[in-house]
Amino acid sequence: MIDKTRTLLVTTALSYANGAIHLGHLLEQIQADIWVRFQRLQGHRVLFISGDDTHGAPVMLQAERLGVTPEQLIAQMQAEHQRDFKAFSISFDHYHTTHSPENQQLLETIYHRLQQQGVITSQTIEQLYDPQQQQFLSDRFIQGHCPRCEAADQYGDHCEQCGATYEATELRHPHSTLTGAVPVLRQSDHFFFDLPAFSDWLQIWTRSGSLPDTMVNKLQEWFHCGLKPWDITRDAPYFGFAIPDAPDQYFYVWLDAPIGYMAICQHFCQQQPTLSFEQLWSPESTAELYHFIGKDIVYFHSLFWPAVLKSAGFRLPTKIFVHGFVTVNGAKMSKSRGTFITAHTYLQHCDADYLRYYYAAKTMATIEDLDLHLEDFRQRVNSDLVNKIVNLAARCASFIQQQFDHQLAATLFDPPLYQIFMDAEPLIAEAYNSRDCAKAIRQIQQLADRANAFIDQQTPWQLAKQPEQRERLHAVCSLGIHCFRLLMIYLKPVVPSLVQRAEGFLNEELTWTAIHQPPLLNHRLNPFTPLLRRLEPGQIKAILAESASGSVVTTAPTPPPAAADSSAYEPQATPITLDDFSRVDLRVARILQADLVPGADKLLKLQLDVGAGETRQVFAGIKSAYPPEALEGRLTIMVANLAPRKMRFGISEGMVLAAGAGGSEIFLLQPDSGAQPGMRVK
Repeated sequence: MIDKTRTLLVTTALSYANGAIHLGHLLEQIQADIWVRFQRLQGHRVLFISGDDTHGAPVMLQAERLGVTPEQLIAQMQAEHQRDFKAFSISFDHYHTTHSPENQQLLETIYHRLQQQGVITSQTIEQLYDPQQQQFLSDRFIQGHCPRCEAADQYGDHCEQCGATYEATELRHPHSTLTGAVPVLRQSDHFFFDLPAFSDWLQIWTRSGSLPDTMVNKLQEWFHCGLKPWDITRDAPYFGFAIPDAPDQYFYVWLDAPIGYMAICQHFCQQQPTLSFEQLWSPESTAELYHFIGKDIVYFHSLFWPAVLKSAGFRLPTKIFVHGFVTVNGAKMSKSRGTFITAHTYLQHCDADYLRYYYAAKTMATIEDLDLHLEDFRQRVNSDLVNKIVNLAARCASFIQQQFDHQLAATLFDPPLYQIFMDAEPLIAEAYNSRDCAKAIRQIQQLADRANAFIDQQTPWQLAKQPEQRERLHAVCSLGIHCFRLLMIYLKPVVPSLVQRAEGFLNEELTWTAIHQPPLLNHRLNPFTPLLRRLEPGQIKAILAESASGSVVTTAPTPPPAAADSSAYEPQATPITLDDFSRVDLRVARILQADLVPGADKLLKLQLDVGAGETRQVFAGIKSAYPPEALEGRLTIMVANLAPRKMRFGISEGMVLAAGAGGSEIFLLQPDSGAQPGMRVK
């Protein structure tokens, strides 16, 4: 039973105001948004907030390079970030900034409370200083040889070659990445947060269930080495909030950034009379606080942040959800390969729901990295979303529209099948709630397979030819729509834009509680229009090209090269007449099964559904471009009246159509969504 008294405060890591949102950032935002949308569907009150992390030397230096003030830069970046998140349907209740009066006030309040608790100390330290830039250097602005393995060009805090961690002053042959100058040591008085004083308490809190077990184990390494006082001071010049009574010194960005969660919440509460900031953040709060973060910032969120909150008298996180990184085609994102893809570039060529679905299909409640394999991405979107789910509605809607005036049947054709769809709800709900989206997607796809198998067995295209089967046709196609409706409810947290279009067609706002309510018998639908287009190879190529070049690349087909550069094209054949062409019977076919052919270098064996209950076996030379499992379930175009050809592997009863230069550059021809096996191509 749904507990509607729960209030959930959910945050994502603040986006740094020094660059564009890219596909790596979007993993966290999409993962959090799916969880938030599911919780809202359960009837819980959710406050989903985030914002821009605006302070630090990189922002200051980037503004200098662009010839603008830091305030102008962060305002521009915030507008761009909000634009991209909105386009990806990230449903923030409030998005703000750490450069705000609320954040400065809370920061100073917490700082004074920490002073009163005796956990702020002062000491003189030595730091590396760039004499040309005339500023102290943070770790990211220092490179040199690793003091352990001697690897060159390593940053000031850790070695990417051997994994060693060290102080920047330990680097050998250091240089400033800002000017190339050799840094010098200078002294400065800094304030420190006494993190070691919280070591025993943190040992207990980190094991309380608020962190994933794998992260708890990782934290033991830091406890074993001994926690160190945390430097919360940065010297001028620095873009941030000044430390009271400390001339030319500023709060380190990693102190004010997490406090930004509180400030963003406070800014929103000031606009909402039913929300109380004090009740949300007091130690006695009954609200739940969830942070979604990447594994690279666990140290700050699991040690510094809870210790600061406890010392300052505020509530602690309920849970911290941690995810891994995104790789593209099995490697780190790379600008030279075109795989460092920004959200804005992606959106010029692809639907946001494609990526939301793919991330969901590969996201489990673990900290493993997620690989965005672009060909697998294209094939999974087309196979799962377009061919199985959207095409289910298209296959049935055409008959409902044309023969039954958009009206669903008054009876339910196969109650046991519909019951299977309803009975899947607890398992799917639990998967969403535990953030195992991949498990939820697997369950949903199994249901989609059942629904499509039902339609294939009932052959509505054959029923439509038999007047005496009119009632059965109506009932069969109506059940297909009922199944599609439940699939859309189950997918509503994942692909909200697609579901919104489906709601327009279904003439209903879909709710989670509707799953266990009676189906929409005798319900009137709106006209069906294509809900989602196929993802074509050219769209992926355009994204990579634009990402590599930094310029906009059109997804329109590229014209053939001039004759002098036509080696990839077949010579022009002898012209044929229209009568010749009309003799070719082109039909839509569904690939039911695809198998490797033992002993064949290029062939796959395809079992094709060509409509009217007929199947054909076809051998196709597309092995170099398609793994067999990527073909099953998709639609293609075949030559249906080609004379059977006896091959040493068996009889080939037709030909599937493809285009391309050969090798991996082979692309099966596919009809738009809405096509059905057996349809003639005109």
